[in-house]
Amino acid sequence: MLIFYVALAVAGLGQNDKPGKKGNVPAAKTAYNQLDNTLLWKIAGNGLKKPSYLYGTMHVLCADDATLSDSLKLAIKHCDQIYFELDMDNMGELLGAMKYLRMNDGKKLSELLTKEEYAKVEAYFKEHSVPLPLAMMNRFKPYFISSLIGEQMMSCSQKNGMEELIMRESRQYKKEIKGLETTEFQASIFDSIPYEKQAKDLVNYIDSIDSYKEVTMEMVEVYRQQNLERMDSLMHKSDPGMDEYMDILLYGRNRHWVDQMPAIMKDSTILFAVGAGHLPGEQGVINLLRKKGYKVTPMKNISRRTESL
Repeated sequence: MLIFYVALAVAGLGQNDKPGKKGNVPAAKTAYNQLDNTLLWKIAGNGLKKPSYLYGTMHVLCADDATLSDSLKLAIKHCDQIYFELDMDNMGELLGAMKYLRMNDGKKLSELLTKEEYAKVEAYFKEHSVPLPLAMMNRFKPYFISSLIGEQMMSCSQKNGMEELIMRESRQYKKEIKGLETTEFQASIFDSIPYEKQAKDLVNYIDSIDSYKEVTMEMVEVYRQQNLERMDSLMHKSDPGMDEYMDILLYGRNRHWVDQMPAIMKDSTILFAVGAGHLPGEQGVINLLRKKGYKVTPMKNISRRTESL
């Protein structure tokens, strides 16, 4: 989830400044076909005065896998506003993400696990190059700790997020950045999942780390291929807790966004850039917009660097 990526970035752990390379898209066969592979979509019809755009991001990528296509650059140039999951141009909002990393009521990870389980997590941190010591994160939500471990799975030394590249491109046009959610809202989602469950999932994550690494690497490759259909199936096993809490972590948020979007884009051209996993499937943003009567069509999203590969 973006709040954890933002927290990593604010802490100086998530991304670097060097840009990089590629894109990704399609899902549920009832929504589009495999020839539609792209991360960039045009939204029109249903009374819109101007078209808007929908783009699937990946919050953390190796720098070489993060790039902007010419068509995405044009969408950035011609849009009136850009909406991310969070308002990433609001430093107060970003810094505020840090305070939501802690569990409520003074809970500690060491109290949620057995001594043997906590020792297993501790050993993993000692054996791997995790930037923060576990002792500093004893009060952090366990899913944040899982996210930190997941970010370290990428072997590249330089990382970036598509949101950062889009923001960087937009600054030359002085585009206004807004968010579909707040850090407080995103944090509340994780507070609705029992901390005990999160803690056990963290241990399972470490126990099955090789399997999760394979899924992460496949997710990156699928993103590069812009194959949303495959991404939709991978989302269920990409992170601990995802399969059991898909409605809380993904589908419910999709519905909330699609309820907001009509008013936001009614009179303006908007670029909505959210995690690519939110786009595909029956309950994905693309299909939900179509159910509301919008025409959502794929756009070419191939960068010069990708085209040469």
